[in-house]
Formats: sequence, C-alpha cells, structure tokens
Amino acid sequence: MILMTLIFFIHTVCPSQDSNDLDPLIELIGESSDAQLHLDVLKGILEALKGQRDVEEPKAWPKITKFLRESPLAEVRELSHLLSLKFGSQIALVDLRDLLVNKSVSSVKRIRALNSLLEAKDVQLPVLLIDLIDDLALQQQAIIALAAFDKPEISKAILHYLPKLKLQARRDALSTMASRLTYASVLMAAINKKIIDAKILTAEIVRQLRMHNDSNINQQLDRLWGISRSSSKTKLDEIKKYKRIVGMRSNRPGNLSNGRALFNRVCASCHKLYGMGGDIGPDITGSDRKNLHYILSNIIDPNAEIPNDYRTSVIRMKDNRVMVGLIRSRELKTITVVTPNEEITLLRNDVAKIDSQNFSIMPEGLIQVFSDQELIDLISYLEGNEQVPLP
Repeated sequence: MILMTLIFFIHTVCPSQDSNDLDPLIELIGESSDAQLHLDVLKGILEALKGQRDVEEPKAWPKITKFLRESPLAEVRELSHLLSLKFGSQIALVDLRDLLVNKSVSSVKRIRALNSLLEAKDVQLPVLLIDLIDDLALQQQAIIALAAFDKPEISKAILHYLPKLKLQARRDALSTMASRLTYASVLMAAINKKIIDAKILTAEIVRQLRMHNDSNINQQLDRLWGISRSSSKTKLDEIKKYKRIVGMRSNRPGNLSNGRALFNRVCASCHKLYGMGGDIGPDITGSDRKNLHYILSNIIDPNAEIPNDYRTSVIRMKDNRVMVGLIRSRELKTITVVTPNEEITLLRNDVAKIDSQNFSIMPEGLIQVFSDQELIDLISYLEGNEQVPLP
C-alpha cells in the first residue's frame, strides 16, 4: 500500500520529476530508521523514474546514500546503488558492471543491474552483453538488451551463437537482428549465403524486417518467404484446407500433452490459457475454443477483426532502432511498449516517430510452422476442458 501511494505521489504531485520534487521523499528516508520504509520509498522512486536517465541528483542524496549503504536490508543497499546510477554516479556505474558479470550473485540482482546499466546507456555495456550470450542465466536478457546498441561486433556475435541457441533465445536473437537495418542486412546476407536457414524466420520476424522499408530486404523476403498479405479468398481456402487436416483426427488422435508443449512454444509468449502465459494478447481461456472455425480463422487471418487494444504500432527510435508492439501506457516523459520479447519503457525524447498500424500483434503465417500432426495436437489441446501435463 505504501509503495503504490509513493508511486502515485511521484507521478501526480511531482510530474516533472526533478530533484526538487524528490527532496521530500529523500528527507523522509533520513528522518526514519525503518528499513522497510526505506525500501518502499526507494522502490517507489525507481518505479516512477523507470526509463529515465540523467535525473538531477537531489541535494540530500549524497548524505542519505552513505546512510543507506549501512542498511540491514541487502535490497535497500542494492536499490540505493541503482538510484545513484539514475543520478549519474560513476561509482555506481562501476559497481553495477561488477555485479552484472558476477556469476555468484543471484540472477535477479544481475538482471536488475543489467536493466539499470541499459537505461543509463552505459557505453561499456555492449562488450559485457556479448560475453553474457554464453551465460545461460542471463542469455535471453543480454540478447534482448543488445538491440539498444548499433555496433558491428554485435551482429557478428549473435550470428555466431544463433545455431546453438534454444528456441526462445533464438527468437529473441532474431528479433534483435531485425530491429536495426544494419543488423537486418547482415542477417539477410547470412541467409543468402546459406549460413543461416531461411526457415528460422517466423512471421513476426518477417514483419519486423519489412518495417525498415528497404527494397533490397523486401525483395529477398518476397523470394524466400512470399508476400505477407493474402486475399480474403485465399484465407478462406486456407481455413478449409486446415479444417480437412484437423478432420483426420478420427484416424490420428490428438496428443494433448504435445499440444500444450506446442502452445508454450508458439502461443504462450502472448496468450494466457488456464492461468498461464503472457498478457500481450487476449486471455483465450474463456474464448469460443470448441468452435474449430473460430480457432482456425483467428490463427490464419488475425487481421480480420482487431480490437483497438491489440492494434500494433511501429516505434521508430532516433538511434534507428525499430520496434513493433503495443503501446501499454503514455506518461509525461516516457512511453511503455510491449513486444513479444519484452516490455520496455522509452524516453519520449528518444522516440522519432510512432505509426499506428491496422494489423494485430499476432502475425500471419504462424500455422505454417506446424506439421499436420502438430496442428491436430495443438487444436485438440485448445479445444480441451482442463490443463494437461506436459510431455
């Protein structure tokens, strides 16, 4: 309750979020010996300043931070470091780099350090992140974070590790490669040279690649992938085709456990079913899942009917990064964007342009990744009445 009140206070009473606004909260820490209160205040300030950098240091902070470093709560000591970094502390910068690469520290603390260094645009972070691609504890977070930087060594490192990555990490790696024209060109060159198999490009990655509006990349995608959008008649023919395939269940029963594994692999990053999964797309637990036409039409033609809450936007950053996702919130200084890979808070000053799109966050072409038996397994799982164990 205290934490939520503090966040509300900072967002509403202190909309500019400069050092004068924060002074009352910093003074509150100094006037209390309650370590739990210190923790709540620090969490509240950090949450309210999420996505921001170069925040002016409050006058009392140097004195208070010495006091906080002696706190009996380890999390208070840690969060005081993170907040010092917000205020431009070079000492905190060095300490957090050391924390990030320390494998004896919990992954939760290391990820917090990574996110703070990322928000601070630490110039030494790319080198550390490349090394972390080989660290399973932080692999995915490191791969996603690399999209914030534009350096040739990053695309080279990701291509090197790509064949060794597991499914979700590989998706994150492809999303990072698709996020910048420089990286996208390297990815397409590797595919043309058959260093990378074109089949690993999912529909959502193809869509992201096309957002660069580069004629060379689009021509290659047309040749390797095909035109993204199909006519309504073609969609209806596709639905009929897959209805026939699913209709073979009388001879080839569906494996519900395997269907759940397929759902986790392809759908769960965005959709929730039986209380498990992502929050980007609608919760499909209560949807019309017994209706085969409903299921297939939503998978095959997700852009036929799009609720406003699930219309995508293309976010073009001033540093030439491109993201495709949902705008979750708009604040005075920040915008929060949700993509299939991450939820990220962006400074408005870093955003060049936002283009609203008339298509769903769910990409077309997902059904093409399934064999006939896999499709039968997935549909059987989706039509079920209760959760089943994984294989």
